[in-house]
Amino acid sequence: MAYSRVSTSFSALRNVHFFYSFSRSIGSNALEGYINLLQQKTPQMNLERSLDQLEARVDSSCVEAILRKSSVDRVLALRFFVWAAQQPYYRHSSLMYSKVSKSLGIPLLSDSLVKLLQTYEEENLRLSIKTFKVILNICRGAKLAHLALQILRKMRELDCRPDTVIYNVVIQLFVDKKDMQTALSLMEEMAVMGLYPDLITYVTMIKGLCDFGRLEEARRLFDEMCLRGCSPNKVVFSALIDGACRAGNLDIALELLGMMENDVFESKPNAVTYTALIKNFCENTQAVEAVKILDHMQSQKCAPNSVTVSTLIDGLVAQNHVHEAYDIADRIAKAQILGPETCYSFLVVALLRVKNIWEAEKVVTKLSENGLKPNGLAISCLIKELCLIKRSLDAFHWLVELVKDDCLLTVDSDLHSVVLVGLSEECHYVEVETLVSEMVERCIRGRDPHLSNAVKQLTDAGNECLALKLRSITG
Repeated sequence: MAYSRVSTSFSALRNVHFFYSFSRSIGSNALEGYINLLQQKTPQMNLERSLDQLEARVDSSCVEAILRKSSVDRVLALRFFVWAAQQPYYRHSSLMYSKVSKSLGIPLLSDSLVKLLQTYEEENLRLSIKTFKVILNICRGAKLAHLALQILRKMRELDCRPDTVIYNVVIQLFVDKKDMQTALSLMEEMAVMGLYPDLITYVTMIKGLCDFGRLEEARRLFDEMCLRGCSPNKVVFSALIDGACRAGNLDIALELLGMMENDVFESKPNAVTYTALIKNFCENTQAVEAVKILDHMQSQKCAPNSVTVSTLIDGLVAQNHVHEAYDIADRIAKAQILGPETCYSFLVVALLRVKNIWEAEKVVTKLSENGLKPNGLAISCLIKELCLIKRSLDAFHWLVELVKDDCLLTVDSDLHSVVLVGLSEECHYVEVETLVSEMVERCIRGRDPHLSNAVKQLTDAGNECLALKLRSITG
């Protein structure tokens, strides 16, 4: 029975090996067939028909190998690439489109695409819209906006009517080049041709206009979009809200938020939307007004996340509204949206950013008295700030508390070194010895570049034994 099972297993393995070898053989033969055909191409040969007649399945490795093959003419390699993309069982990935420009280089790729179109014309081939989409996607991968525009014009010469998808590719390329005027003229051209912009067109244009501070034009496109029955999504609303905030027009931003909350649109605001608006209000020195957005957010049954809370607390503290920042931390903690340790850690970091070390230390002390622990970022920042103002002894005591609470994994790995340098500079040798012993015991390497100065100070002070111990752990 056991022999039977082993025999069956070996038989299965042989089958797998045969299938793998057979697949590789087919793939290798297909590649050789394609390469031979491309190398033997004559002016009279219809390459696409000949490739179809090979009846070999093309895959990404085959396409990549032909792009790399130096013996294959570059224009023919591109022609093969365009043909492969139109096979019913295969589709190029976005990575493959980027590999075309890498294999040829942008200048050579541009020339090769022009020659490719000339070749199609010379052979009187009727090109489908799908062929042009592949060629334009190559342009998109290489960011060739002006060549894409030439190809768009060529389509009409060759009696191939472009559709909205084609225009979207070219419009996106000009938006990426910050040429909004050309992008807008292409939209007007679409209307002349009887084509209607779709959601992608509007998203691309509205986002582009907002990025360049052209809010009024973006609003006009938004209104047009709604009139055409094209429902705006979160990307459109977010772009408009962000654009309004950057223009300092916070009333429009709030109006847009109200539209999102309206039942007419399916794009309901989420925590990311509200947080972005709060961030923009804080950056426009209106942190107190941003508190009202938080109120509104919660009234809409949308719970703030950690980014929302930290952004608002940071903004309030930066604008000297410390009392209001305390209120937000209290409120979020009491509502159990986030834990008190998280909320007050945000407050500590915000206070330290404005160098209000006394207040930050008071918050940390209050947390400790209530049996709570600030997070690693908060306590690391506090310890470093204390060292900067020559209070390394206090920094040492907070580090000891961390060790006692076994919280070292959550803090900056260089914290011991920072405190050690401070203690040495302020001649607290008893604490230096304690800290060095702790580092040796926990196998913590010293990484601060100033530790060599600490070693020298200890040596000069006659603490050669301690200096030697410190040198042994300095990385």
